[in-house]
Amino acid sequence: MDSDSDASTNAESAAIRSPRRRAVVSFVRRSSHLDGRLARAWEQYAPQYLLHLPNGGRDLGVDPAYRFTRAEVLRLWGSDRPLVVEIGTGQGENVIAAAQREPNRNFLALEVYDPGVAHTLLRAGKEGLSNLRVAQVNAPELLAVCEEGLLDEVWTFFPDPWPKMKHHKRRIVQPALAANVHRALKTGGVWRIATDIDDYALHVHEVMDSAPGFENVGSVEVSLPTRHVGKGDADRAAEFPHAMFKESERFAGRVLTNFEKKGLDAGRTIHDFTYRAV
Repeated sequence: MDSDSDASTNAESAAIRSPRRRAVVSFVRRSSHLDGRLARAWEQYAPQYLLHLPNGGRDLGVDPAYRFTRAEVLRLWGSDRPLVVEIGTGQGENVIAAAQREPNRNFLALEVYDPGVAHTLLRAGKEGLSNLRVAQVNAPELLAVCEEGLLDEVWTFFPDPWPKMKHHKRRIVQPALAANVHRALKTGGVWRIATDIDDYALHVHEVMDSAPGFENVGSVEVSLPTRHVGKGDADRAAEFPHAMFKESERFAGRVLTNFEKKGLDAGRTIHDFTYRAV
């Protein structure tokens, strides 16, 4: 990575650690129109499932003075069962299935886009789930105010790959987020990550394999290029030197979504990672 990229990454990491400054974010805020069905779902189910956390006056922000604690979980869920947080839930397929399958756990879906939030609300309402809540916030800001050891697991499945080289700094998996996830996880808790982009897999290894306090518990040997490519240059990766990396078997608790199926149909490799807090 060149010095300009290093400087950009360091600036972003500092901004995430200090929530009073707005960091480079991993999403682009879009104007979203909800169709009638989703608009009705939002109106009907938001009072039950959608959390309204203090935002410090910033859209999708979390007030740095707020603390997401065990007492807050008990207040917001009505129980203090182990808590799983999914960063970027999309339309909610995975978090809804997990909440149905594991009623002894609480689940928090973090999503910034209105249609994804609405779909998750609709699914949760239809299933009558009591152990799920949804927050429409910038995930790194919420992780930054989590109580130490609060979370059982964190999931980040198929995050936006930001394929252009100049946008790699927008990728959600970053050293500053890793530090906050580690602090928020209980000892032995895990961060599960999945991507169908080889270059993002390399990025995850670069960030996480040396992240303080994490152990890569995967047992699958995977060959990856050791240099990054940008949008439109993926074919060049085959020419680069390769190395073996350790990844995980597919997480059995992840449902096969249409998004993942499209990646498989396109011939892409699914990379699963499990990093345990030690």
